[in-house]
Amino acid sequence: MKRPFIFVFFLALTLLTSSWGFFAHMRINRLAVFTLPAGMNRFYKSNIQYLSDHAVDADKRRYADTAEAPRHYLDIEAYEVETDSIPRKWNDAVKKYGLQKLAKNGTLPWQIQRTYYQLVKAFKEKDSLKILSHSAYLGHYISDAHVPLHTTENHNGQLTNQYGIHAFWESRLPELFSEKYSFLVGGALYIDDPLKETWKIITHTHQLVDSVLWIEARLNRSFPAYRKYSYSKRNKQVMKQYAFEYAEAYHTHMNHMVARQMRASILTTGSFWYSAWIDAGQPKLEKMIKVPPDAATEKEIKELNLKFSSGKIIGREN
Repeated sequence: MKRPFIFVFFLALTLLTSSWGFFAHMRINRLAVFTLPAGMNRFYKSNIQYLSDHAVDADKRRYADTAEAPRHYLDIEAYEVETDSIPRKWNDAVKKYGLQKLAKNGTLPWQIQRTYYQLVKAFKEKDSLKILSHSAYLGHYISDAHVPLHTTENHNGQLTNQYGIHAFWESRLPELFSEKYSFLVGGALYIDDPLKETWKIITHTHQLVDSVLWIEARLNRSFPAYRKYSYSKRNKQVMKQYAFEYAEAYHTHMNHMVARQMRASILTTGSFWYSAWIDAGQPKLEKMIKVPPDAATEKEIKELNLKFSSGKIIGREN
């Protein structure tokens, strides 16, 4: 009986270690729509379900595209001791580290920049499908940049005997407690230098890593082992997970960190969408021609969902 249970437990960890977790990513993209000003909000609100549903496409792509995984993280310590020492521009980073090292240790900030300009181009071309697709992807990558464990080599606590902390922080906690968060974040703001802003976000996010790990390690030492985990049924399978009491204690000791990072993700996502629209010349979205997906796009989506359902991530899980 033990072997099937262990399989289910680690399968659960795999399914939950999807960046912010499907639940949070979808919530962030949905709420970012409400930060947008007149001229944008009608189009985005009418497509809010698409933006929410497709907020997880970037994670699904990790099951199909060998190049996708490093787009979600940046192992800062693998590059430099200090974040500020990493070259800001892609070409400078390639010159210093080489493509192989970048592919191994993460390209998140440059992926955000790349997707941002893809969105600007989509706005200029007035291609509604590409606007929505790039918006969904951009929101995903921006949200990943707000997750501390996406900025460190110790991405799942594997270097400090805290395996599983990744899904704990970014999936379990939001699922349990986000209904109590305030998501009044104000209106989207124009960002004149998206890459500079991205590095500012990642620098701040990385500063939270020590607290994420230290607080959980301290709690683990003081918490009775038999009360750390509980069991629940999901999709007709019994799974081991962090107990509510342990999760609540960790959540409380971090002093609203998860809520702050979710709020920041929402406002930043809306601000990047808004800035791309401004940089594209503020095209009128209400009269935009709706471009249906072509046969190649539909085929790609079907293949992506099929490979995702197989449950085999290509590359690193986190």
